Amino acid sequence: MALVLLRTPSSYSPPSTTTPLLPFTTACRSPSRVPSSAGHWKRVRGLRIASGSGRGLALTHADTSGDLKEIRDCCTVWKWKDFDVNYLVKGKGPPLLLVHGFGASVGHWRRNIGVLSECYTVYALDLLGFGASDKPPGFAYTMEGWAQLILDFLDEVIKKPTVLVGNSVGSLACVIAASESNGDLVRGLVLLNCAGGMNNKAVVDDWRIKLLLPLLWLFDFLLSQRVIASALFERVKQRENLKNILLSVYGNKDAVDEDLIEIIKGPADDKGALDAFVSIVTGPPGPNPVSLMPKISIPVLVLWGDRDPFTPIDGPVGKYFSSLPSNLPNIELHVLPGVGHCPHDDRPDLVHEKLLPWLSSLPSMSEISTG
Repeated sequence: MALVLLRTPSSYSPPSTTTPLLPFTTACRSPSRVPSSAGHWKRVRGLRIASGSGRGLALTHADTSGDLKEIRDCCTVWKWKDFDVNYLVKGKGPPLLLVHGFGASVGHWRRNIGVLSECYTVYALDLLGFGASDKPPGFAYTMEGWAQLILDFLDEVIKKPTVLVGNSVGSLACVIAASESNGDLVRGLVLLNCAGGMNNKAVVDDWRIKLLLPLLWLFDFLLSQRVIASALFERVKQRENLKNILLSVYGNKDAVDEDLIEIIKGPADDKGALDAFVSIVTGPPGPNPVSLMPKISIPVLVLWGDRDPFTPIDGPVGKYFSSLPSNLPNIELHVLPGVGHCPHDDRPDLVHEKLLPWLSSLPSMSEISTG
């Protein structure tokens, strides 16, 4: 992951056709208290949210970029171990919890919240260290810590059997949480390009990582030097560099808009963001999904973009997940053509096409309670 953050391609060719996307529904009618740490939201331009399901519509980019201000208005604060954790709740029905990936936040689900909230109660949270959640200086971030945050959120806030939907390291945090869950807190698992660990050091059996391992060690050493880490972080979060990084990991280049750049850049300016960056990139990779997936018996949907440079489908993590449906009957996998590391924002139409029928096929809440 750290190496990809340094990639800054100089140019790209936008697709020639309009990508069909599903729009948002209307915003929360009774907005909750907005976290005081969400000052970065104020810099996001307001955009009109369309209503209706939008199935089959080829909409323009302006129609579907999402109103991040309205997403903010659906957010409130949950106190977790003396830290403020920002989360969103919207809709009515069986609960879903959306968990973002590295550097992202609740806003990264801008193209999914409205559609999903038509039939489900959608929760989305900012993991500690990201978005509008606290970024405590000197905090040691771990995959296990994020998984515990998810489990505590299910237990204290949602209090119902929930489907976890995660992207990248958010997926891995959901896998860990599901594998450690006691009782019926987790009723299903959706993994969008699941990470092999908190950083690249987890995937040492990939020949590409083996070749770069000395460089990764050097990178970790450089990040341990505060002046160097600060200079590197300032460079990474520059708007043009962020745009180039995002263009390198998205298949649909039209999805890389100004809102997306602000979703990543805004929280990166918060106090403690540098400490979070260094801790995550240099810290322990955490549990490997290879050892965890066989422990999970609940239904699992795996969606994988085939143009992912972080966890490529032909890499060890991608190959492992590709092999699971033939060995574990509870797992369903779909490879999404032309899609990068963040399928839900890259091509939400393809994600919803697979996700919505899968969700509707799950046992009902009444069946779970009487089962």
